[in-house]
Amino acid sequence: MTGFTGIPFAALDFYEDLEADNSKHWWNEHKQVYESAVKGPMTALLADLEPEFGSAKIFRPYRDVRFSKDKTPYKTHQGGFVARGDSLGYYVQIDPAGLFVAGGFYHGSSDAIARYRRTVDDDVRGAELEGIVQTLAEAGYEIGGDKLATKPRGYQLDHPRIDLLRHKSLTAGKHFGSPDWLKTPKAAIEVRDAWRALTPLVEWIAALHT
Repeated sequence: MTGFTGIPFAALDFYEDLEADNSKHWWNEHKQVYESAVKGPMTALLADLEPEFGSAKIFRPYRDVRFSKDKTPYKTHQGGFVARGDSLGYYVQIDPAGLFVAGGFYHGSSDAIARYRRTVDDDVRGAELEGIVQTLAEAGYEIGGDKLATKPRGYQLDHPRIDLLRHKSLTAGKHFGSPDWLKTPKAAIEVRDAWRALTPLVEWIAALHT
C-alpha cells in the first residue's frame, strides 16, 4: 500500500468480529481483511508521519500467552509505536472503538524512576512538567500511568507535586472514536496534531536521559 488514504471502518469491524471469535480458524479465514484494512493503512499512516517523528514499530497481531491465563491467540487491537527512548515515545492504536493516540513513558527502571522523581522535585523542572500535564488535561487528554497509592520514599505528602511524584510511568492519551474523517487522509493530520501536542511531555522525559 502506498500513500495513506484513511483507516477504513472495516478495520473496526474486523476487531469487533475478532473479539467475538478469537480463534486461529477465524483469523485464517479473515487474514486478508487484516492485511488490507488494518496492517496496510497503519503502515501507510506511520510512513506518512515518519519524516517528522521517526520510524515506527508496528506491533505483531499475536499475543504472548506463555504466562497468561487468557489463551486467546490474537490481540484485539493494532498498535504502532515511535520510540523516543527506552519505553518512551508516541503511540497510535486502532480497535473496535476506533482511534486512540497517546504518548509518554510506559515503563522505567528503578534508576530511571528515581531520576524522574528528582527532576519533578526540582522547583523549575517540576513546575514545567506540571504545566505540560495541565495543558494536556485541559485539551482533553487523559493522564495515565502506574502510580503508587501513597507517597514515594523520601517525599512528603504535602509536596506541591505529590501526584506527579507518585507516578512510576506517565502517559497522556485521547480516544477519538470513529468520526467520519477516520476513513480519509485527514486521520493522519489528526494523529500528527495529537503527537505534536504530546511532544512537550515526551521531550521533557527524554531530557532526563541526556
